[in-house]
Amino acid sequence: MSMKRTNVYADPADLAIIKEAAKRRGISEAEIIRQGIHLAAMANRVWDEPLFSRTFEGPGRTLSKPEVRDTVAEAVRPETSSGSGSVA
Repeated sequence: MSMKRTNVYADPADLAIIKEAAKRRGISEAEIIRQGIHLAAMANRVWDEPLFSRTFEGPGRTLSKPEVRDTVAEAVRPETSSGSGSVA
């Protein structure tokens, strides 16, 4: 993976914590900072598609836990064109 250099200003107390953690964990301070940048990037990412794009037809009543589990399991099961039978 190619990386790009950047400069940031950081609070000295935060840098001291990073320095101590890097020493304790046996990794570089830069690696801890890269991990933090990745976490911040993922936390602020806007996804192109919604997490759940399927809707469910319901019976008009609150489903039991097993019914919810079975419905979700069926919805996330990969669709196959091999003609395999479905479990009832």
